[in-house]
Amino acid sequence: MSRLSTNRLSLAYGSRRIVEELNLSVPDGKITALVGSNGSGKSTILKAMARILSPQGGGVILDGKEIHRQSTREVAKQLAILPQNPTAPEGLTVQELVSFGRYPHQKGFGSLGAEDRRMVEWALRSTGMYEFADRPVDQLSGGQRQRAWIAMALAQGTEIVLLDEPTTFLDMAHQIEVMMLLEKLNLEQRRTIVMVVHDLNHASRYAHHLVALKRGQVLYEGSPEEVMTPDMLRTVFGIDADVIPDPRSGTPMCLPYGLARDVASEAAVPESRTPAVDREPVGVAG
Repeated sequence: MSRLSTNRLSLAYGSRRIVEELNLSVPDGKITALVGSNGSGKSTILKAMARILSPQGGGVILDGKEIHRQSTREVAKQLAILPQNPTAPEGLTVQELVSFGRYPHQKGFGSLGAEDRRMVEWALRSTGMYEFADRPVDQLSGGQRQRAWIAMALAQGTEIVLLDEPTTFLDMAHQIEVMMLLEKLNLEQRRTIVMVVHDLNHASRYAHHLVALKRGQVLYEGSPEEVMTPDMLRTVFGIDADVIPDPRSGTPMCLPYGLARDVASEAAVPESRTPAVDREPVGVAG
């Protein structure tokens, strides 16, 4: 039985439905990547899984219980989330940031106890950030900053970690740095990781389970070998692409070469005649 799943989950912003009766199970101890074009509902689903967004119908089940009926502190002891583009107050050190991850385990406004300090140090060492503990977060490189935020999530001591586009705005080296860290956490600590990813080749190379979404519905689901196909790329992303084995990892690799015929036809329509694109509100796009 999956620890984290959705049961006929429906989500909306105002009167506009984004997700309709979604049934999705997250494999335990694996890395799951949610993929899809902009507006497909990826980030919206992740927010619901983290109890940030309340459902209009159905629900999210965590360890057999409806997540939105549990307290914030109770949920935070079981799963952690790293949102898109998190920001820290100016001058906050890495160690101070990571220590915030212990909040769900503290009573009142007490100082860090021995176990809290042990977990903070462990999280810093696990992410390679121990030597930067006293450095202000705003003085770190992009990859270091993202590792500091991941360390904060690890300090919560949860077995499930959700990440919303963890490599956004990072250069290629820092993207690989973050993805390799997540792979290491999964391999060495059996963390269940769910991440929204835009780079399909990153998703295919580092995730065990892919979920391809379109308009809030799961169209394809399974291993990278099962999901990363020309048919999926055409249906979900509107592109024509070759899929070949990665020469190093052997995982499927996407090589786009054009727009699918129906998408290319739409692109040729003058702007005044082009139908409105179904988008999520700014700041919450999937």
